[in-house]
Amino acid sequence: MKRSVWISPLLMALIAIAQFGCQPKVAPPTNESAAPTNRNDIRAEPFDKAVIERELLRIENDWPRVMKEKDVEAVKRVLADDVVMIYPDGTVGGKAQDVADMQSGALTAESIELKDLKVNVLDANAAVVTGGTVVKGGKYRMPDGKSIDISGEYRFADTFARRDGQWKIVAGASVPVRQPAAAASPAAKASPTIAASPAGSPATTRTP
Repeated sequence: MKRSVWISPLLMALIAIAQFGCQPKVAPPTNESAAPTNRNDIRAEPFDKAVIERELLRIENDWPRVMKEKDVEAVKRVLADDVVMIYPDGTVGGKAQDVADMQSGALTAESIELKDLKVNVLDANAAVVTGGTVVKGGKYRMPDGKSIDISGEYRFADTFARRDGQWKIVAGASVPVRQPAAAASPAAKASPTIAASPAGSPATTRTP
């Protein structure tokens, strides 16, 4: 064997010791870095549930005035631009449809009573309001000029989200009650709007 590649066992041992001593020390993994994040350690944003409930009830209970005065600005203010509405006839609409119906004056009713309101606060920025509406003397004027009776009882659900500090309706749905109560509460307060589907079929009543 050539001397240029021969190394004595003692020299090999010394080289190995030197190399081992120069290796950087790697700290063993700790439980802090290896353990998954504990969801219980994530603190939710504090909020006052009662304050949110009062504000959303105020918004819902303002709709009788909105309808009577045809307050288009209130509709624009409360509905999110990307709101999705499911009307009682199964059609889907949005903010543009509701604003157009309010502006045209196609929606009329002798009274719209709201009952059984319940606010389910999900967190500081989301909540769902459910309830019932009773429409008396309700009419919707179709594009051909004919009026359709939209009187009846409905159940609704409105989903609210707080955006830039303002509560907006981001989704809503309303369905007719097939077997309504014999009499609606006279003390109930009201407020859905009435909308027609873009296709021209009456979407009857829903609550924005």
